[in-house]
Amino acid sequence: MATLVFDIESVALPLEQFDEAQLEYLFRETEKITDEAQKETRRQEITQQLALSPFTAQAVCIAMLNADTKRGQVLYLCPDDSEEDEEQAGPVEFVPFLDEVEMLTAFWDVSKHYEQIVSFNGRSFDIPFIYLRSAILNIPISRKDWLGYRFTTEPHCDLAEQLTFYGVSGKEGAARRFNLDFYCKTFHIDSPKSHGVTGRDVNQLFYENRHREIAEYCLRDVRATVELFHIWKERLSGIK
Repeated sequence: MATLVFDIESVALPLEQFDEAQLEYLFRETEKITDEAQKETRRQEITQQLALSPFTAQAVCIAMLNADTKRGQVLYLCPDDSEEDEEQAGPVEFVPFLDEVEMLTAFWDVSKHYEQIVSFNGRSFDIPFIYLRSAILNIPISRKDWLGYRFTTEPHCDLAEQLTFYGVSGKEGAARRFNLDFYCKTFHIDSPKSHGVTGRDVNQLFYENRHREIAEYCLRDVRATVELFHIWKERLSGIK
């Protein structure tokens, strides 16, 4: 069974793209705050959270690796066309795109060739995000079964759910949920956050035109997820 491991990165759309009614809706709760400093702090928090919704953000990178061969591609936005052509050697190809439509179209073209996908938190974030962004941009979706039945690993194995046994312990029990960085360090996997970039940096990196740095960070996420997938498969797969 061909298995694709993937991860996406997203950034908030510029506020200028929203009309007055949309902005009022997004920041409505801040109008109840009388202290100006607190109001501005809350506005900044809301602005940062905009990167997490497909209605207020765009996908800017999708990294993909074959779980067995570890070959793959990193599709990423480079809208200013600043990336120089590089000779690419090795198992992973970096592919820049001028716009999100081209990038998502390329992703769906690749994904149709895989029977199974693996993610970390993909059921809650990555899959709904790319489904909705594709619908908004009128991009044909080649695989519409990735949310499917939650309590199965085919066609979608979400490691965030597998390592918590589908949330059996809630927030406090033995199988409580941790982030990818924590799992990586516990299982002695090179953490993607150990190289100086985290998900919180992506928005700023994108608007500073540091697109390749985002792509490399996203690839590190996927490489870590591949390693975690193999550990889960060898040691925990089949536990019900």
